[in-house]
Amino acid sequence: MKSSDQAARTPLRSTASDGLKIVIVGGFGVGKTTLVRSVSEIRPLSTEETMTRAGVGIDDAGDVQDKTTTTVAFDFGRISLNNEMVLYLFGAPGQQRFWFLWDRLFSGTLGAVVLVDTRRVEDSWYAIDRLEHHGMPFIVARNHFGGPMPELEDLRKALDLSDDVPLIDCDARERESGKAVLITLVNHLYRLSTALEGAH
Repeated sequence: MKSSDQAARTPLRSTASDGLKIVIVGGFGVGKTTLVRSVSEIRPLSTEETMTRAGVGIDDAGDVQDKTTTTVAFDFGRISLNNEMVLYLFGAPGQQRFWFLWDRLFSGTLGAVVLVDTRRVEDSWYAIDRLEHHGMPFIVARNHFGGPMPELEDLRKALDLSDDVPLIDCDARERESGKAVLITLVNHLYRLSTALEGAH
């Protein structure tokens, strides 16, 4: 059985009772759909459509010229953490014309992953701004696209990230790398929760 077939047939456990929601945000073509696909235990709901001339002048694909499809709503995937807890993943569309969806998508979200393409760091600023506006915990993952990349600390300065925001490397195409991103976020959420409890 192909892994994709197995993933498509993974049923939700009957014992599942708690759902946790995580959002993946970032600029256009940064790898959000790829990350959801790589870690989801089910065949993700994807709203990828072929890019046509209708998007010329609307979506800036100048820096991602190899990209032939684009997300027109959001991606959705699922991971069972144990018999009771299920993690739901939502990948937000990166085009500016869909940014109005983000605030609603953040509702009920525990935390977020900001994917960054270091060739277009400025495309990540809006995502970080919105997350900070909502007071939502997040981590930043630098996605690999090949070629030279700045040091992580240089990227932290470019994004004006505080030291308490985790910043890690990832390859959104690789399942283990994607899992490491999610584990980093969960550990970050746990530390924040523990610190909050200790303050009371």
